[in-house]
Amino acid sequence: RRLAQTNYNSMQADAVAVVELFKQLVSQSSNMAIPVAAMSTLVQQIKQSRATTWMELESELRRAIQHLKLYSHDMDLGGRTTISLGSGCDLFMKYVTRSFTLEDMEFSACKEELLQRGATFADMSMNSRMQIAEIGHSFIQDDCTVLIHGYSRVVSALILKAAESKQFNVIVTEGKPTCDGLDSARIFSGAGIPIRVVLDSAVGALMEQVDLCLVGAEGVMENGGIANKIGTYQLALAAKALQKPFYVAVESYKFARLYPLSQRDAMPAGTRSSLQVGAVFGAAAEKLMDSALPQKLSLAPPAASAGKVSFELPSIDFTPASLITLLFTDLGVFTPAAVSDELIRLYQ
Repeated sequence: RRLAQTNYNSMQADAVAVVELFKQLVSQSSNMAIPVAAMSTLVQQIKQSRATTWMELESELRRAIQHLKLYSHDMDLGGRTTISLGSGCDLFMKYVTRSFTLEDMEFSACKEELLQRGATFADMSMNSRMQIAEIGHSFIQDDCTVLIHGYSRVVSALILKAAESKQFNVIVTEGKPTCDGLDSARIFSGAGIPIRVVLDSAVGALMEQVDLCLVGAEGVMENGGIANKIGTYQLALAAKALQKPFYVAVESYKFARLYPLSQRDAMPAGTRSSLQVGAVFGAAAEKLMDSALPQKLSLAPPAASAGKVSFELPSIDFTPASLITLLFTDLGVFTPAAVSDELIRLYQ
C-alpha cells in the first residue's frame, strides 16, 4: 500500500510539473500556438524522464498528454482555445514513433532518437506559418480588398508576406468580445497596409466591397469544416451569398479527427470563453481607449441587470466545408474535400 501511495504521489507530481511547464511556455509567448507549446512540453518530458524502457517512456508521454487535455481547459490561454491541442499531441506521438521499431533499439539510443524527432517536429510546427505565407500570398492580387476576422497569427504572416510585393487594402472586423481585430489593425497599419476596422455585424453590408475573405482556424474537422473565432460562420455565409472566395490559412497540426454535425458538436467542453463578463468588456474597453476609434459606446454591462440577464460568450463557431473555397496549409493548398484523405495519410 505504501509503495502504491508513493507511485501515486509521484504521478501527481509529474502531472503538476507537466501542466506548469505548459503554462509557462504559453505565458512566455503570445505568438506560440497551443499545440506547439504542448509539443515543446512533451519534448521536455522526454528529456527529464526517469524511464528505463520504451514502454515506460511511452506511458509517461501518454499520461502527460492526458494531463494537458484535462487541465488546459481551466487555464488562462490569452483568448486561445484548446481545440487543436489533442490533434497536435496525437500527431506528435505519431511522428516521433514512426518508421522504426523502438522495441528493438537500445533504450539510450531510442530516447535520443525520440528527442531528435520531437524537437524536429516542434520546430517544423513553429515554422509552419511562414510556409503557409509563402504558399498563400499569391492569392492576394494588387488593388484587391481582403476581409479578415479578428486576429490570427498565420493570417497576419500571410498578409505581411503579400504586402512585400503588392499593394492592397484590408478590412478587419473588430473581433468581439475581445476586440482582437484592433491588434491586427495595429500590425498592418505599422506595415503601411491600408486598413479599416468594421463592426462584426457589418460584414454583410460590406461584403460587396470585398474581393476575398481570409481567416485562420482553431481546428480543421474531418469533414473539411473549421472551428474558429465566433463570427467566422456568419462571415462565410455572407461570402457565399455574394460569391466571394472564402480562404482558410491553417497549420496542418490543427487537423483533428472530429466530425461535427452541428454547432454544438464543434464546441466541446472548454471551448467556450471562460472569461468573466466584466473582464471581457473591460479588456475590450481598454483596447478601444488605446485605439483611435471613436468611443461612443459604453462596453460595461449594466449592473442593474446582472441578476436578470445572462451573458453568453461563446469563443468559437463551426463553419461547414460547403462555405470554404480553399485551405492554405504548410502541406499545400487543399480543397475541403481533401482534408479527410490528408488525415488518413497523417495518421497512417
